[in-house]
Amino acid sequence: MTRKPLPSLARIAIACALLSSQSHAANKIVILAGGRSHGPGEHEFRAGSMLLAKALNESGLDVQAEVVSGWPSDEKILDGAKTIVIYADGTSVVGKGWEKVDQLAKKGTGLMFMHYAVHPNPAEGEKYYRPWIGGAFETDFSVNPHWVADLQALPNHAVSRGVDSLVEAYDEFYYNMRFPADRSKVLDLVTATPDRDRVKQYINLWNQYGVDGLGKKQTLMWGIQRPDGGRGVGFTGGHNHRNWSIDGFRTLVLNAIVWTAGVEVPAKGVPSKPISEDELNANLDDKGKVVRLKVVQPGEFKKLPAAAVPTAREAGFKTKSATTPISTSAPKAAASSSKPVAESPEMKAGNARIQELKAPLSGAKQLYLVVSDLGDNTCDWANWIEPKLT
Repeated sequence: MTRKPLPSLARIAIACALLSSQSHAANKIVILAGGRSHGPGEHEFRAGSMLLAKALNESGLDVQAEVVSGWPSDEKILDGAKTIVIYADGTSVVGKGWEKVDQLAKKGTGLMFMHYAVHPNPAEGEKYYRPWIGGAFETDFSVNPHWVADLQALPNHAVSRGVDSLVEAYDEFYYNMRFPADRSKVLDLVTATPDRDRVKQYINLWNQYGVDGLGKKQTLMWGIQRPDGGRGVGFTGGHNHRNWSIDGFRTLVLNAIVWTAGVEVPAKGVPSKPISEDELNANLDDKGKVVRLKVVQPGEFKKLPAAAVPTAREAGFKTKSATTPISTSAPKAAASSSKPVAESPEMKAGNARIQELKAPLSGAKQLYLVVSDLGDNTCDWANWIEPKLT
C-alpha cells in the first residue's frame, strides 16, 4: 500500500502540539525550611517540609515542589515559583530576603508561612506580613499555649476539600493574631476553640488576651486574596512533627499550599498516602538524642491531663492591664569569674527576634547559651538557630 505524505498543515499542527507538550512546566512550589531548633520531634522544619513536598509531587496534580534549606544562596531559584512556603523559626529565613519576597509578592506569587514563621516583630508584621498573608503573631498580644484543637475548616472553601469532619491535633497552636483593621478581607480558613481542659501547657507568651480568648473560636489558619492577584496564608500549627501523620491535618496544609499556588484543589482535597512510622522518622534533624516518633493514634490526645491553671501569674496580668508598667532596671548578676564571650543587647518586644552573635572560641570545649528574663519572668525563650563553628 502506498502511503501518502501528510499535508503540510497537518505536519505543522502535530509539530506544534509536540513542542507545546514538551515545553510545559509544572507549577513550581518552593518550600524554605528553617534550621535545627527545639528538641527531637519539635520544629522539624526540614523533615516536615520534605514530607509535604513528597506528597505534593506524588499527588498527580500539575505541581513540582522542592525543599530549600534556609534562604537560598541563589535567589533565582524563587523566580517563577507559583508559591513560596516558609516553615522556620521566626524571621530567620525570610529576614535574609525581605525585598526579594516583597518583589515576588507584588508580582502575584503566593506565600504561606507556618508555625513560628508567622512571628515577626510588630514593625515587620505591619510592613510585610499583613499585606502578604493578612496577619501575624505579635508579642504581648498573641499567645502560644500547647493545646488539643478540634480543627474546623471553612465550609465551601478549597482548603476544606476532603476534610469532612473535625480534625483533632495537639500542637502549639498560637491564637489571637494581629489582623488588619479591615478584618473582612481575611478568611478564617481553620478555626478551633481553646478552653482550660484543652490547654496542656501554658508557656512563655501567655497573657491576658489568651485568658480572654478561652471558650471563644480562634483562627489558626487564615488567608487573603491580595490586590496583586496572589494569595497568602498563615498557619500557626506545625510545632509537633507527629501531626503530619494525621491525614486531615496534612490535607488541610496541602490544600492551603496548592490554593496559594493558584492551582485548583481537587474536590476530595490534595491526595496523599498515609505516613508510616519510618517516613515520620526520616530526615529528622540531629539533636543529639534519638527519639523514635510514633504515628498519632485516634483519641490519644484526650488522655493528656489539663495543665494546672497559673492563677498567680494570671492575677498579675490584670494588674498590668490596669496600670502603667513601672520601668525597672535588670537585676545585677552575681559576681562570677566567668565572663560571656559574646552577649546580646537587652531585647524588648519591638526588637528583631533574631540576634546574631560572633565570638572567638579557640580552645573552647563546651559552649553554653545562657538566657536571662531580666526580672519580669516573661518572653524568656531562646535557642540556637543554625549555629556554625568555623
